[in-house]
Amino acid sequence: MLATTPLIKQLLHGVTVLDLAGEPLAMTGRMLADMGAEVIKLEPDAGDPLRYANPVSGHAAASMRWLAWHAGKSSLKFDPHDPRLDGLLRGADVLLLTPGLAGTPRVDWDLAPQAVRLIATPFGLHGPRSKWRASDLGLLAAAGNLYATGYPDRPPLRCTEPAAYAHVGAEGAFAVLTALASRRPQVIDLSMQEVLMIASMSGASQFSKTGRRGERQGASLAGTREIWPCKDGYVSFGLRGGPARLHNFRILSERMEQEGLLTPAWAARDWSTFSPWTTDSDTLRCIEAPLAQYFLRHTMTELYQLAVDTTLMLAPANSAAEILRNAQLDARNMFAPQGDIKQFPARFFRVRDNKGTCTATPAPSPAPALHTGAWPNWSPRHADKQGDNRRESAWSGLKLLEFGAGAAGPIACRYFIEQGATVIRVESTQHPDFLRAMAASGPHGIEGSTLFDALNVGKESITLNLKHPRGKQVALQLIQWADAVLENFAPRAMKSYGLDYDSVVPAKPDLIMLSTCLNGQTGPHKDYPGFGGQGAALSGFNFLTGWPDREPIGPFGTITDSLAPRFGASALAAALLYRRRTGHGLHIDLSQVETGVYSLSPWLLEYGMTGHCRTRAGNRDERAAPHGVFPCQGADRWIAIACWSDDDWLHLATILGLDANPYLDLQSRVAAQDDIESAMADSTRDKNAQELAQQLQYAGVEAVPVADFQDLLDSDPQLVFREHFIRMQRAVTGVSIYERNGFRLSAAASGFQQPSPLLGEHTEQILTNTLDYNEAQVAELRESGALN
Repeated sequence: MLATTPLIKQLLHGVTVLDLAGEPLAMTGRMLADMGAEVIKLEPDAGDPLRYANPVSGHAAASMRWLAWHAGKSSLKFDPHDPRLDGLLRGADVLLLTPGLAGTPRVDWDLAPQAVRLIATPFGLHGPRSKWRASDLGLLAAAGNLYATGYPDRPPLRCTEPAAYAHVGAEGAFAVLTALASRRPQVIDLSMQEVLMIASMSGASQFSKTGRRGERQGASLAGTREIWPCKDGYVSFGLRGGPARLHNFRILSERMEQEGLLTPAWAARDWSTFSPWTTDSDTLRCIEAPLAQYFLRHTMTELYQLAVDTTLMLAPANSAAEILRNAQLDARNMFAPQGDIKQFPARFFRVRDNKGTCTATPAPSPAPALHTGAWPNWSPRHADKQGDNRRESAWSGLKLLEFGAGAAGPIACRYFIEQGATVIRVESTQHPDFLRAMAASGPHGIEGSTLFDALNVGKESITLNLKHPRGKQVALQLIQWADAVLENFAPRAMKSYGLDYDSVVPAKPDLIMLSTCLNGQTGPHKDYPGFGGQGAALSGFNFLTGWPDREPIGPFGTITDSLAPRFGASALAAALLYRRRTGHGLHIDLSQVETGVYSLSPWLLEYGMTGHCRTRAGNRDERAAPHGVFPCQGADRWIAIACWSDDDWLHLATILGLDANPYLDLQSRVAAQDDIESAMADSTRDKNAQELAQQLQYAGVEAVPVADFQDLLDSDPQLVFREHFIRMQRAVTGVSIYERNGFRLSAAASGFQQPSPLLGEHTEQILTNTLDYNEAQVAELRESGALN
């Protein structure tokens, strides 16, 4: 059977999953099914609430969200008295659970003692806020991302689609695979708040050094515009300096000169020394003015084609329409027909083996109709007896080799480090990571980047000149040492060094390599450059974040930089389990844009099936009302409140002193949102956010203070309880604060054991201890220039 099964479906062949969870883990089950696990959704008589959530599809009483996140699963009726249930529980490798979420089955998970039980709650299973309610809005508020997204003259802002659940779903998949790697049954305690912390690029842990609480800058960054109107929409383009951006200014200067728009502010400027952070505001306005005129003369399509043709770092703020007709996504088969659905979002990565076998990402099986699955005859599972009493980390002994720069690749490795893996990072003194270079003018020079420090905790650093034959030789030796290689260079880079998968796999047939870049390794736009800002625009997150009367802006932290690493880590973990089972290696091709597109599957399905393209809606949600952010006592203090039922509304109205009677059902509340929100703001304005949240949560209403980065670091009681922040002494820069990821394993140790590395800090140690070079050989390598 496996010989004819697509390779991607073989990764988790034989893994059995019982999905008893609500929306926050719906994507987790879908991801596991995409990779070959058998996933059964247990539903109550009336069906899971997500089946009937807006927007509805007319497809067998299934919503767009149901179609997207339950593809590839089977549906069985949950009956606690059905004798067959015991067999399912004892035959499951994994249980997905969101206890306390309305409409989800309740089971005694101790009836599956042999299973990995992923339990996702808003704030973790224990602690002072463990009983608090929080959905997407409240989670973003609790993690600081909400505070930093939006405009200074309006309330903090969320993405219209539930971005929090995209992060939780992907990290949940990695957590499950990590627990399976440990070969020990256990409980995974996943705090959604902690999962969301990395979406702010560790802004809280950096606060002690940066002093930045988070700042809502709207369509700007560093004092200059980031989102620009064009003829038929908007594009994302950052006026950044530095050598890597000189190309942008050359291209745009040429185009503006052709159209008679070039001004002295552009023509007479030395762009090699330009920085928006050190340029006064009047000069920035003079630079922006002709560029704004140029963009207004052209459509998004024209500007994107220019970017593709010239490798200009510009991206359109794509709507669903642009995404579904994108040539790059089409070439990579991101969408596939599924019955009468013409463009169903397919899997989130491509994979091939050393024989060239490749998955062309066919669409998964359709989402199931209610209670239509056949009861399987699962064999009882038994734990690995050898591991019952061990507490070593789940990925202890795993050796990873990392090439690249920026955020997306390094963050993916960070997940493995916390769970015990050893990661060696290959760097260059001649071309250091641009995250390091951001701090070059500071007191600690290139070692002073707080962002690099936060994202690279626990790694070892070796500097190599990969263009030098002997530098390449050392890299090849490290590839032989490694269990897996992760690289996030542009597609041509590794090939130019002779270190790409095809070049090195003959000498290491069981090699696992993860290649992650903006658009993936294939397709007409594979060489288009970009970072998270471009990824957020191309994948739709910018389009969906903002106020209806203003431009799209995107979530704080350029969301694909924190979202894609979770998908990459999950794919890599599945490949490692596959090799453990089969002995075979794999090459994983992960596009950061595609992970964003996959995360927005319900939105894209809605447009593809109905022609309706939902757009940014501020903080409102069509499934809950009121649903928003309201002012509280103090400067820039806010509370996020969401009413998910009529009872929620009655409790909220009583506590705030509002007249509930005219709005006793969701439809009437949605119709009167302007009036309700105005009355709520008048009531909350003179109240303490913390005290009001406590009062509302006690009454069962979702209410969460909107935390800034200082709040999270200094005074969040739940983060203190979960020991989220770790303090370690780092050479040169002193004490650094690092952040844990979102889950804890009950039968495996985890945590970070050393700070982030200085540039090349471990070069000699790696050469002598890992590769057995002697001192004379190391000296010779250094003298030759191979270690630059």
